[in-house]
Amino acid sequence: MATPLSAAAVLAALKAEGVRVVEVGNWRTHNRNSKGAWGPLNGSIVHHTVTKGTSSTVATVRDGYSGLPGPLCHGMIAKDGRVHMVGWGRTNHAGGGDPRVLEQVIAESYGTRPTPPTKGNANGTDGNARFYGWECENLGDGKDPWPKAQYDAIVRVQAALCRAHKWAAKSVIGHLEWSSDKIDPRGFAMTALRADVAERLKHPASWSPTPPKPPTTPAPAPKPPTKPPTVEQQIAALDKRVTALEKRTS
Repeated sequence: MATPLSAAAVLAALKAEGVRVVEVGNWRTHNRNSKGAWGPLNGSIVHHTVTKGTSSTVATVRDGYSGLPGPLCHGMIAKDGRVHMVGWGRTNHAGGGDPRVLEQVIAESYGTRPTPPTKGNANGTDGNARFYGWECENLGDGKDPWPKAQYDAIVRVQAALCRAHKWAAKSVIGHLEWSSDKIDPRGFAMTALRADVAERLKHPASWSPTPPKPPTTPAPAPKPPTKPPTVEQQIAALDKRVTALEKRTS
């Protein structure tokens, strides 16, 4: 369990990890704290938005919609990799979830299974009090792509939180792992994301993977030097030229 980072602390952690941050309005004090606790925290949940368009998505996750007031997350990770901070404190992102999942996230004990067990969010443990929440701009249809810049930012955000709290990558789960009636994030595997977060945590926060070098075409092998003609070859060539000239003048 951990005390939530302050707004200033999370901003510093994200920037140290190389995240491009956009501060939206009064995000530092925009929250749902009047409706319940926020903390102690045990991990971070990744979501997808089921929306298209960065500006409209930012507005939705900041303000919410009928029946679910905002903020709906702490930050929205856009297609271009920028992270729009929209709230800090309790947010409406996780809802109820399986208490067994929370136990396993706390213990980091679910490594032998592809995902933690889930049973839906009806009357479940209050995830809004226990997790950071990150919405990622994507239609969630399994076809909308996840650009490299966006996925890299997701990894960096989660690594920044884990590094700040000294958590392992298993403190990062998807909404589908928290509640069985959710499918997000759709389009990449959480096991792969956790592996990428774990790899980042092996390096300093400033680390960036070295892109592979493009293959180079080997230079063609030099041709062996041509041997000068022998005297016999020179005489034979001269005879051919003389014969050809005689035929042309006859």
